[in-house]
Amino acid sequence: MEERYDPKTVESKWQICWDENKLFNVKEEPGRAKYYLLEMFPYPSGNIHMGHVRNYTIGDVIARYKRMQGFNVLHPMGWDAFGMPAENAAIANKTHPAQWTYNNIKSMRSQLKRIGFSYDWDREIATCRPEYYRWEQWLFLKLYQKGMVYRKESFVNWCDTCLTVLANEQVEAGMCWRCGKQVQQKKLRQWFFRITDYAEDLLLYCDKLPGWPDKVITMQKNWIGKSIGAEIRFTIENPPDNEDKFISVFTTRQDTVFGATFMCLAPEHPLVTKLSKGMPHENKVKEFVERISMQDRSNRAVEDYEKEGEFTGAYCINPLSNRRMPIYTANFALMEYGTGAVMSVPAHDQRDFDFAKKYGLDIVVVVKPVNEALDVSTMAEAFTGQGIMINSGRFDGMENKKAIEEIASFLEQKGFGGRTVSFRLRDWGISRQRYWGAPIPIVYCSKCGIVPVPEEDLPIVLPENADLLEGGKSPLPTLDYFVKTKCPKCGNSGAKRETDTMDTFVESSWYFERYCSPGCDTEMFDKKAVNYWMPVDQYIGGVEHAILHLLYSRYFTRVLKDLGLIDYKEPFTRMLTQGMVCKETVSCPDHGFLLPDDVEIGDPDWFCKKCGKKVVVGRVEKMSKSKKNVIDPNILLDKYGADVTRLFCLFAAPPERDLEWSNQGVEGGYRFLNRVWNLAVKWMGVIKDVGPFDGNIGELDGTLRDLYKKTHQTIKKVTIDIEKRFHFNTAISAVMELVNVMYGIGHEEKDSNTARVMRFSMESVILLLSPIVPHFTEELWEVMGHRSSIILSSWPTFREDALLKDELEIVVQVNGKLRSRFNINADADNDNIKKVALSDERAKKFINGKPVKRVIVVKKKLVNIVV
Repeated sequence: MEERYDPKTVESKWQICWDENKLFNVKEEPGRAKYYLLEMFPYPSGNIHMGHVRNYTIGDVIARYKRMQGFNVLHPMGWDAFGMPAENAAIANKTHPAQWTYNNIKSMRSQLKRIGFSYDWDREIATCRPEYYRWEQWLFLKLYQKGMVYRKESFVNWCDTCLTVLANEQVEAGMCWRCGKQVQQKKLRQWFFRITDYAEDLLLYCDKLPGWPDKVITMQKNWIGKSIGAEIRFTIENPPDNEDKFISVFTTRQDTVFGATFMCLAPEHPLVTKLSKGMPHENKVKEFVERISMQDRSNRAVEDYEKEGEFTGAYCINPLSNRRMPIYTANFALMEYGTGAVMSVPAHDQRDFDFAKKYGLDIVVVVKPVNEALDVSTMAEAFTGQGIMINSGRFDGMENKKAIEEIASFLEQKGFGGRTVSFRLRDWGISRQRYWGAPIPIVYCSKCGIVPVPEEDLPIVLPENADLLEGGKSPLPTLDYFVKTKCPKCGNSGAKRETDTMDTFVESSWYFERYCSPGCDTEMFDKKAVNYWMPVDQYIGGVEHAILHLLYSRYFTRVLKDLGLIDYKEPFTRMLTQGMVCKETVSCPDHGFLLPDDVEIGDPDWFCKKCGKKVVVGRVEKMSKSKKNVIDPNILLDKYGADVTRLFCLFAAPPERDLEWSNQGVEGGYRFLNRVWNLAVKWMGVIKDVGPFDGNIGELDGTLRDLYKKTHQTIKKVTIDIEKRFHFNTAISAVMELVNVMYGIGHEEKDSNTARVMRFSMESVILLLSPIVPHFTEELWEVMGHRSSIILSSWPTFREDALLKDELEIVVQVNGKLRSRFNINADADNDNIKKVALSDERAKKFINGKPVKRVIVVKKKLVNIVV
């Protein structure tokens, strides 16, 4: 055995061994329990960062642990390779998105292998490959056949810089999440998946995911956003056409309909243009709509805006009060909520109240507090509480909560509307006006209209030799060899292909099924393989994906089930959202944010290495390239090796909490592994050729007995910490404690069991650490004389008799108050415990010679002396 631990030599040796022997490759084994462990696959940016390292290390520990428990573990890796990030990076680096992506995949694969992750690399997939996306094109055709995908014109978030549609979550404070430029509303023809058909079921099953974090469940529920209320139809005075005679609104407060004094339409609502056409306000309305289209239209942003609007010049009629209501377009009305029209009740909604005050609109109270009147002229804010109905015709005097149901019934009787349910969730727009994505398998024919591509013509291959146009525009519309085609239906040679590509979320909504049979070329996936491996037992990823990715994946799973391809509804049984990796920022007055290598750390001041000036140490926050508070994993790997890097990521914090970077923590991990290595060097000559102790614990005395018991206690704690809570930090701490006890055993011990107990404890330490620091433990396991990889060994088990305590700590109370403690043999009976308690010197001081009325012993834990 080498005297010194050399990470580079050890890690290279075992990575070659694992790769050559394909130790992590698996296949279906009916009758054997499976465990599917999956981390969210990365976008191939070119370099892994510490967030990747932490995420994948957490998953790797669980995969290795489950494998040692006897499970057939599937642990794959692949690449979320399509999308705007690759295009933008390619533009910035003056290269092609395909070349950029494939080079990055090669680089990142090498980096991941260097860290020792136990992936089955034979299952590797890249979503930009035709053999992958042909099957989502196939699925698109199936959905089209069933009417579950459609095309329509709609307003979308549009980034003029990135030249594509953005999801609401990709708009941050009105800016594009990728380029930071202003986002506007733009009307485009888009393809949509009918995810709203599954809204109720998606919501229902949120309560059937006990393995998911509460915060993620809450985020899913809020995004689906179910509201129970009523639809009310307001007749338009002088309607613009025969189709638009009514404005339908959704409200959860139909009890206030008599107080509706004006109508507000979202600026994107199609009626805004129709109603204002030819009116004196037409130009003002147009200018208002254009200005609002440049704002962040997310619900969160709109809440913060000053309420403003523009009168369209049109009116509608309140069906219950017969009031003539002016129709405005307002910035607080959103197309994505309800119908995009708001029945404005200023007396009972603060938003409407502010708007009415600003524009001098009528305010009518229809719900008043019990035993209190409201004067509109003195109201400083809307009344939103419960109360009694007034100014509401036949419903006057009724409690407003009761009136909600009564008015809903009345609306139904009169044909003015009725009870309904609304969801915040909208159908999924999948069209992207970008090049680097999966082509949509649709042809447009001047004679036949929209025609789906025949299945036998799939895949529609993205031409990877096409160059991006100036400004990053997609070249697809300009490529005659791609666009021009024959109509599959009538043979018209003037037909054209769809040049939009699919949202990259489509690729990530089913990749976990493809991993089950990545080589399958006759169908989307092998059903037998999927039925064996799916659903994923443990999914791991960032909370930033808690809404769209998870929701779309759940939707896709339901679609596949309805198509008869799978027999389950939920793709992920358990979900773990790991915390972020954080570090303090450091900035120089001359050079701005500094990388860690550009900082000279003094005591107490820090200085810029570039100019020598004192720097400002900022708050600890998420590592980001822009703020340069990043640590390059390659530097850690070069200096300390993969196992120390893994150890630090696991020891610094529980996985669900943010990890604060610490150079001292990394050094501490390095010292610990060397401490274990040195202990092995010290004892190897004594323990190598003996078997581990497995006899009667009664044969052991003193420190050997204590060590043996401590080892079993550690096995139990580490097992529970990994199995129940994924608290790897406390598991590592427990092993550290055990190593400390082992250092207390000397070679001079004369007990014949010393070598055997030390052998048992050393093997236990190695086995317990093996999922965490696999290269290090493989080497020690081999040195101990084992011929097969440690990954093929079983997880250690503990003996219940070794967990029994030799002594018990007894708490002593006098008249219910804690007065003392003492230790006693575990086999002592209650009489002996009482006797020792009564003779305890500290307890006797509080008894103070008084007669003892009773002595109560509680479960050999507590004695209460009553005087």
